[in-house]
Amino acid sequence: MRKPRDFDAELQALTDKAKALKSKKQGQLGELVIATGADAVSIEQLAGALIEAVSADAARKETWRKSGAAFFGGNGSGSRKGAGGNAGGASASGTGAQPPPGEAGAA
Repeated sequence: MRKPRDFDAELQALTDKAKALKSKKQGQLGELVIATGADAVSIEQLAGALIEAVSADAARKETWRKSGAAFFGGNGSGSRKGAGGNAGGASASGTGAQPPPGEAGAA
């Protein structure tokens, strides 16, 4: 006779795994912000850049994707290997890192 499945235990295990994955993703995003130098901008600037990146047209997103791929491939100025699956995040964070040089020139 087969042993009955413990659905509650399986559900709890899946819930724990989902929490662990979410925590890992947040950590990787934080590392990405630091690796790109985007931690040097204010939180408001970074949030604004990310909001614009989400609503950008496909051509700009593709340009940012290529820049992010180059960053992770070691061709970028701050070459650091990271989570290759977050290339879209790299391009969005790269956008956030752009305002400071413009501000530095204006100041």
